[in-house]
Amino acid sequence: MEFAIASGIGVLVAAGVYLLLRARTFDVILGLTLLSYATNLLIFSSGRLVVGKPPVLRHGVETTAAYYADPLPQALVLTAIVIAFAMTAVVVVVAMRNHADLHSDHVDGHEPGAAAGDDRTPPA
Repeated sequence: MEFAIASGIGVLVAAGVYLLLRARTFDVILGLTLLSYATNLLIFSSGRLVVGKPPVLRHGVETTAAYYADPLPQALVLTAIVIAFAMTAVVVVVAMRNHADLHSDHVDGHEPGAAAGDDRTPPA
């Protein structure tokens, strides 16, 4: 199970970094989203991967780590999901404003190979 989670985190990080290095705004947003998913999985896997164990103490069960899951990574991941959603919304709004102002989806604001007099290039 640890190998599958580690492989999944590695694939998400690789795809996220690849998309971050693209020149389009939408690709950068997707890359940041994939990196946030990878970070959430990393935080969640740091709390011992156990199946079927509750994160809350129960009456009549020993209070050792063998009988319970760690609730702290679960709480951190839940908080990180909310923060990542909010930051994604902010980045989308900034990207939409950038596209409205510059008439381009390129991260630098101008299309490569566009003529200098083209109306799609940003003003200097």
